[in-house]
Amino acid sequence: MSKYYLNYLDELESEAIFILREVWAQFENPVILFSGGKDSILVTHLAKKAFYPSKIPFPLMHVDTGHNFPETIQFRDDIIKDLGVKLIVGSVQESIDDGRVAEEKGKNATRNALQITTLLDAIESNKIDCAIGGGRRDEEKARAKERFFSHRDDFGQWDPKNQRPELWNIFNGKHFEGEHFRAFPISNWTEMDVWNYIKRENIEIPSLYFAHEREVVWRQNTWIPNSEFLVLEEHEEVVTKKIRFRTLGDITITGGDESEADTLEKIATEVAGMRNTERGNRSDDKRSESAMEDRKRQGYF
Repeated sequence: MSKYYLNYLDELESEAIFILREVWAQFENPVILFSGGKDSILVTHLAKKAFYPSKIPFPLMHVDTGHNFPETIQFRDDIIKDLGVKLIVGSVQESIDDGRVAEEKGKNATRNALQITTLLDAIESNKIDCAIGGGRRDEEKARAKERFFSHRDDFGQWDPKNQRPELWNIFNGKHFEGEHFRAFPISNWTEMDVWNYIKRENIEIPSLYFAHEREVVWRQNTWIPNSEFLVLEEHEEVVTKKIRFRTLGDITITGGDESEADTLEKIATEVAGMRNTERGNRSDDKRSESAMEDRKRQGYF
């Protein structure tokens, strides 16, 4: 009898689909955290496969900082229309207006940390018991500590030393009132895996991932996009460069790389030769050695 083998992308896909189905089986009101970046797009694509021919059975939720790339918001709206699913939007601007958070000031001010309060408020008001994210262990050392099912207490906080064992692919999603989980179906994927899968499946992604001409400013050793939210200093100059972005966040903190990679094939080749981390151009992660873990302990993505 002939044996049946899966290649490594099929194994990763199968694992992620299993996690998504476990979430649907164990939780009453899960959502996909959707940022418009490649990882959340990938998770959404996998959810389509997991529940085909039915629609994705849970909503997508976006925490809108108000400082997004316009291309990202347009892509989000287009994919929601195409999927025919519900979109839940948590607004950081509304959190600021309501006095729930205070906006940062200064040259390197960002709304990134302010998302924590908006996210936790949205989870509470919508009675969400599991938020599915696109975090991967290879992205950042704090994310490497996450489990597939990551417990959050009734304050939305994460304790990396108090996570549940996941032996033999058995996942424990039991929780008390007010607590919730984060689920990470693509934890074991690498950046290279993501791009190879996107290429194989021909998944549509925002144009920001492809090299294109853009006005940028050199700041914190990276090219920050020029925008209405960027306050220039006297010595800073706006120049036009052919830029692509490896990861998408707020337009004020997401640095780009000079690149000629304008196709999926070229991106995969470029990523294969890189030695710096994917989030190396995110200024929010440069604030301290433990910047990401500090935010995650408070309830960040």
